[in-house]
Amino acid sequence: MKTAVYPGSFDPITNGHLDVIERALKIFDKLVIAVLENGNKECLFSSKERADMIKGATKGMRVEVEPFSGLLVDYLRKKKTSLVVRGLRAVSDFDYEFQMAIANKKLEPETETIFILTDKEYFYLSSTTVKELARNKANVSGFVPKNVELALRKRFS
Repeated sequence: MKTAVYPGSFDPITNGHLDVIERALKIFDKLVIAVLENGNKECLFSSKERADMIKGATKGMRVEVEPFSGLLVDYLRKKKTSLVVRGLRAVSDFDYEFQMAIANKKLEPETETIFILTDKEYFYLSSTTVKELARNKANVSGFVPKNVELALRKRFS
């Protein structure tokens, strides 16, 4: 059974993330969505809230969702896989993601990073954009799953 890990802050999960998840599940038997507990990044939602939103948005999919902290390569060992999925929206994403993939491979040579381009419909979409729109009371229903839309509306009410 091929399992891959899709790490990220997912603050919040967007339809672009879901696109990557759905496409990764065409390649892998199972996807572990690792929600980063990032002390360096100010998040709108706690890691538990983010994990719960992802669980709600991926109900019925072959995914496991859990928070993680520390080095990704250590987490991969814990999950007994060497496969990482990363979504790319644009060339600008690739530069950073490529650096991270090389660093992970240096730390653990068995690590393989699989890049999945998001559908062109989501090239522009980011969690930061969604939060800014929601903060300004814009309709974000086309950008995020329904449960996330409701959580954003509640957070900014």
